[in-house]
Amino acid sequence: MSAVASLGMYDSPGVQDANDRLWSAIARRLREVGVADVPDVLDRGRPLEAIWGDPNLLLAQTCGYPLVTRFAGRLKYVATPRYRAVGCAGVTHRSRVVIRKRDPADRLQDLRGRRLAINDPASNSGMNLLRALIAPLAGGDRFFGEVVETGSHAASARAVAEGKADIASIDSVTYAHIEQETPEVSAELRTLTWTEASPALPFVTAASTPDRLVIQLRKAVRGAIEDERGASRRLLLDGIATTGIRHYDVLKRLELAAHRSGYPALR
Repeated sequence: MSAVASLGMYDSPGVQDANDRLWSAIARRLREVGVADVPDVLDRGRPLEAIWGDPNLLLAQTCGYPLVTRFAGRLKYVATPRYRAVGCAGVTHRSRVVIRKRDPADRLQDLRGRRLAINDPASNSGMNLLRALIAPLAGGDRFFGEVVETGSHAASARAVAEGKADIASIDSVTYAHIEQETPEVSAELRTLTWTEASPALPFVTAASTPDRLVIQLRKAVRGAIEDERGASRRLLLDGIATTGIRHYDVLKRLELAAHRSGYPALR
């Protein structure tokens, strides 16, 4: 079976070319040090969870929450990126809790009984971080009148902008891309509050990847970000750091706190 690569977490149409250029630079560096079976192109034909679960995964970016829950032990940590978007600091990012620009709400409590849009129930930025904010307010009861699953942060933002939902938690990097690519959507939104900071979305490889290759992947990603500065700027990438997978344990602690509050799921 051929090796697989994906940069699908931030791969909206407006940045796909930048991701292709970044991957070409990563692949070139890997081949230069003798890594075999490096894919020429990124896998955009399958759901991300299928790619993360592929035993032939060479490199991908994943959400931190499934990394420490559903995919715990099935993926190996490579590095944590640094981004330049508003809401990012060092190797952390936050989510904007957005509502419509003309919504009169002043605080989260004002959204009780309203419609929530989430990108995915397994998302850290769209679900886990928001759940941590809502759990103390919910008191173990239902907080939202309706929860709508949209499939992506961009779709959640648009749902709020168009009045199909009232609130969503949008990853800060994705929101920066929305501002650049669909300003008519962000123009209809305002940030009510922010979630707490959490580690940025990690680069990972298959659990079976040898440690020596993990080091080569890390060097290739770091070097490619420098090689392709135009693509990196478009992707808001400012480099990588090696914090280790234990840095993501905070996401499990947020989950545990919500469960202990009697609020295991956004509802």
